[in-house]
Formats: sequence, C-alpha cells, structure tokens
Amino acid sequence: MDILNRQKSKALIIGGGIAGPVAALLLHRAGIEAEIYEARDTPGDYASSWLIMACNGLNVLKTLGLADPVESEGFPIPRMILSSGKGRRFGEVPNGARSEVGAPSLVVKRGTLSRILREEALHQGIKVAFGKKLHGIEMIGQQGVIATFTDGTTAEGSFLLGCDGIHSSTRQLINPGAPPPQYTGLMSTGGFTRSLPLPPTSDTLHLVFGKRTFIGYHISSSGEISWFVTFPQAQEPGRVEVNEIGSDEWRQRLLDVLREDQPFLREIIGATERITGYPIYDIATQPLWHQGSVVLVGDAIHAVSPTAGQGASLAMEDAIVLAKSLRDIPEWEQAFATYERLRRERVERVVHYARSLGSWRVMTNPIQVWFWELLMPLFLKRSANPTALDWLYSYKVEWDAPVEGTPDPSEQPALNETGRTL
Repeated sequence: MDILNRQKSKALIIGGGIAGPVAALLLHRAGIEAEIYEARDTPGDYASSWLIMACNGLNVLKTLGLADPVESEGFPIPRMILSSGKGRRFGEVPNGARSEVGAPSLVVKRGTLSRILREEALHQGIKVAFGKKLHGIEMIGQQGVIATFTDGTTAEGSFLLGCDGIHSSTRQLINPGAPPPQYTGLMSTGGFTRSLPLPPTSDTLHLVFGKRTFIGYHISSSGEISWFVTFPQAQEPGRVEVNEIGSDEWRQRLLDVLREDQPFLREIIGATERITGYPIYDIATQPLWHQGSVVLVGDAIHAVSPTAGQGASLAMEDAIVLAKSLRDIPEWEQAFATYERLRRERVERVVHYARSLGSWRVMTNPIQVWFWELLMPLFLKRSANPTALDWLYSYKVEWDAPVEGTPDPSEQPALNETGRTL
C-alpha cells in the first residue's frame, strides 16, 4: 500500500486506556488516521492502581519517544525481596531483564501512563472522544466499518481496533460465542498513601507471603507507598457487585485477612484513603482474533494475570506489531492475519506463565504454606538464573524494519518499464 492510500485509511479505536492510544500513535506514524473512542465519561488519571512496566513495553515507548516522561514519573525496581507475613526474609531475586537485555522494570501509576499517552495523541492531532460506549458494529464489505455508540452517535472508518479490555464489547460483537475470561479465584486490591513515615525501599519491590494473602509494596524516595494485596475468593463476584464496593468495605476486608501478619502492613491499609479492587481474570486463548475489518488488541484478546507484570507491555507489543503489519501489507485481513501469526504463540505463553505464578502466590492451607517455605530456597536458586526469563524481556520490535514475513523493498530486484528484472 503506498503512502497516499494509507493516508486515506482511518482506524476507529475502541478503548482509550493503554493499548488504544499506543496503537493510535503508531498508526499515525505509519500514515494512517486514527480516532479513539472511550466508554468512560472522563479520563481515569487518578485511578488508585499501579502497574509494572517491563523493558519490553519500554521499548515500544522508546519508539514513540515517550520512555523518558514515563520513566520520570515511575521508579525503577530491579530487584524483589521475598519474605513471610511474620517478617522472615526468604531472599532476593532480580525483577525484570538483565542489563544486557534491557532496562529494569518500573513502578508507575496506571493513570499517569494513560495521561501521558492521551496527551501525546492529542498533541499529534488524534481525536479522543469520551462517553462513547460501543453498541454495534456494521461492516460494509471492503469499504469499511461503522461503529454505533449507546448515545446514538456513529463513527465511520476503514477498519476498527478493539482495544477495550478484558470484558471487550468488540470481542462479543464479532464473536458472540467467544470463550469468556476465566476467573482465577483471586481478588486484587491496591492503592497509595503518604501518611506513614516508612523508609524508602530504593530499587526494591517487597513481596510478602502472608498467612491469608499475598502483598506487594514499594516506597518511593518521596515517601509514597504503592501497594497491592491479593487474596483468594472461591466465589466469582459479579461486576456490579464489585463496582458497588467502596474503600471502607475494602479496607475492612483487608484488615481482616491481614490480621495474622506484621502490623505495619495493616497500618498501610488503614492509612490509605482510596482503595480499589477487582477480580483477577485471564484469557488463555481465543479462536478468533479478527473478523472482516475488525481486529482485537491487548486484554481484549489475551488478558494476562498481573502476577507476571506484563499486561501493559504485551498490549504495547500488540500495537506495534499490528501497526507495522497495516503499514506494510495492503490488504487489511492479510495484515490482521500476519499480526495474529506473529503474536499468538508468545502471548499465550505469557498468559500460561502468569497463571503458574498465581497458583502459588496465595496459599491458606497450613501444610501448603509449610511445604512452600521449605521449598523457597530451591525456588530462589532457580530464579537467580540470570537468563531464565530472557524469552520474556528480550522481545523487541524494530519499527523501521519491514514486518516479519514481508519482503524488504531495498532487497528486491529492480524492474524496467516492462516489468522485467534489470
């Protein structure tokens, strides 16, 4: 597809969190117009959650020229210290890539990352519309697609990207029989506080195997404490039920499940004003990644448990591979198929890896806990292998190279005016 035709294309992007703006920025760079439609009425810049940005995600931000602003808002955490809820230190393991592979992982607020991406999209002239919950999709043969929103408005484009998360409306519309996200049996909560005079945990993420929970926390140089608590809940909660739980109720639940662990952990919870929580789901595999002029990206197609710290990074990887495919391959469906071919095996492997981590992060049976603590030295020895996770962190997509599987124009034989090789 030549640059003129690409400029006539328009992508409708459903979802304005992380995958959507990254995809829009990369498509814009490829010469394809993009518009972002977000279901929320307002940006979630102050969401009380944080994430780990690994070097494979930072590589995509570097391509966009956004790694520096994100790194300036985050804190590097190249190591993790593991301990029991009673304070017994098990040991230390590296967090993220070796220096030969990439930069250390960062702790960064989800809302801050989303804001940086959205502001860059607006700066580049990309339309961002809020209050646009997807209601329907109409595909018009090879001519394009029309998105209908619940407020009665519509948008028309050449193709549509479903970047709308684990409960994707786009996925349901193109494949009503799609396998639903799988509840992992775990709930996750988190928040921030500056109300406790605890010393900074420089370059360190602390992971605590509590009696009934799994806890992670980081204390920045400014004294801000970022924390999460994961705990088992056999019964899957309804989405409405979770949305109705306020900070006070979350706080009471957490104080209860932490009552047998070190007191300072309960102090952190008690000092946090705003607490949010959600059930942890994942999507191990989906049969349909794209249909006609619609394609799925990020959590909409391969949601991964936060135990691996890879959700945002995988979504960014998706975005750059898809944008390159659309840049280099004239037919949309062929571009979508190439994107799926290049991504499916990797993302399903990461989902499986994250699921395996989640299986041991919360153990409540005393015999299981005793056995796990007995095996902890063996686990730490295995985790100390500096190359064990290179497959995860070394992934990097070179924007200027042609998408894998397509010919490099610079390597093609020249043709004369008759079409014969010179």
